[in-house]
Amino acid sequence: MRHSFYLCAALALGLLTGAEAANNDTNTGTVWVTPHDSYSSSVGVLGCKIDTNRVAYWPQSVDCNNICVALRYQDREVKLLRIDQSQGAHDVSYDAWNYLYTGYSATKHPTAGGAIEMQFENLDASECDDLINTKGSKLPFSAANSMNFIASCLEQKDSWVGENYVLYNIIDSICTMGFDETCELDFPAMNQPTCPHTLGDQARLTSQPVYNILYPTGEKVKATSGQPPVAGDAGSDDDDAANHLAESHILSVVALMLLLAVYM
Repeated sequence: MRHSFYLCAALALGLLTGAEAANNDTNTGTVWVTPHDSYSSSVGVLGCKIDTNRVAYWPQSVDCNNICVALRYQDREVKLLRIDQSQGAHDVSYDAWNYLYTGYSATKHPTAGGAIEMQFENLDASECDDLINTKGSKLPFSAANSMNFIASCLEQKDSWVGENYVLYNIIDSICTMGFDETCELDFPAMNQPTCPHTLGDQARLTSQPVYNILYPTGEKVKATSGQPPVAGDAGSDDDDAANHLAESHILSVVALMLLLAVYM
């Protein structure tokens, strides 16, 4: 519902039909920017290997070259990885939107709001190296679910993604299943990567948590559970499961005591 509100606001402001619409062929322009608080990637970029607080979710399809964009508002600027496609709005990570709008991180001074007019500029992809947490700042993809995009980039001569990608045996973009290991791809001889473990194995992965910053509270929560991180917690979902199991046992004991009280 929140995103529907933003889309309606954007339509009212002429976001989708305005004079300066952003597209892959335009290097600079004006867009109306809205906050987005849940990480995702339509091409399978792994959130556990990048800065998920600096992501652009724009209407255009993700490109093999123009994946780094700068947004400017007043005297502030952020660089963003454009690795997901929205349904119409120019969304960006809530923390990035909040910083551009107020000068503060959303975790420090969270602010509510809608579409704000900002200036964008497509940058060379290397300008976003600091947002990628892999060796050599290679863009990290799911080996099991990114092959269509990777293959299309490899088929484009000298594309940035085609020359700067790394595959991991992690199934989902919020890194809850698979193995934290790199895979090799012999393209075009083969179109399926080879990994130390079985490609696409749905083993639970707990060592690579992804966190979202919720709109409009600024609360940092684990993407898989919606629960705030515990001090010293590495992000294990096993702890969550254990807590739920303990709660279930307590409820069962209480129910049994109530039944005994009725029949005694």
